Amino acid sequence: MEWLFSPEIWIALVTLTVLEVVLGVDNVIFISILSDKLPHHQQRLARRVGLGLAMLSRIVLLMSLSWIIGLTEPLFAVFGREVSGRDLTLLGGGLFLLAKSTYEIHESLEGEEGRRSRKTATFAGVIMQILVLDVVFSLDSVITAVGMVDQLGVMVAAIMIAVVIMLVSAEAISAFVNERPTVKILALSFLLLVGFSLVAEGFHQEIPKGYLYFAMAFSVFVELINQRTRHVTPVHLKKPIAS
Repeated sequence: MEWLFSPEIWIALVTLTVLEVVLGVDNVIFISILSDKLPHHQQRLARRVGLGLAMLSRIVLLMSLSWIIGLTEPLFAVFGREVSGRDLTLLGGGLFLLAKSTYEIHESLEGEEGRRSRKTATFAGVIMQILVLDVVFSLDSVITAVGMVDQLGVMVAAIMIAVVIMLVSAEAISAFVNERPTVKILALSFLLLVGFSLVAEGFHQEIPKGYLYFAMAFSVFVELINQRTRHVTPVHLKKPIAS
């Protein structure tokens, strides 16, 4: 029980929880966009199952730290460059995210015609897509946790708290994204950016996370201004035109 009175443990827990929430935002956005394809009565369940799987996959990976460490060991070499299991996982997940985001953007730009022509998604199909990305996002999340904290209990606690926070905010995020076409396109563009960064990292060309988060934050700031200006009617339009 000594850990209850250790400031270092509490600081590590709070810091790691915040990081896990930040790393999980793109996961929540992806789950929200996919679940929107389902009938309305299944959407909330899909979001909860998706985030539950995200928490489960993170905890399972944490319990397999030796396997996580083993993923960084070279499996083979291509043109003199070593390739590990982690590289293949990031590369595969990044390519999947790029393809899925591109498809979703194309479908959104088709408008009503695209929505009428698309096939109805199945609950199992949506959950399988969410599970694939959960594993990829979990790998990044767990590697961050292992690099910051030594205590397994702190890692598990931070992940569980972060997922609870995401569960609480998932409904609001989903409604905000899906009710605003431009925000949805912006969110899909973020997923494209994340997919590109995963592919680059798979090729050992890591893009500093700070650059990505700054670009995303600035884009969100500009979009919030756009959303605000759309709801402000110019004064001269409110006045009747004199005949």
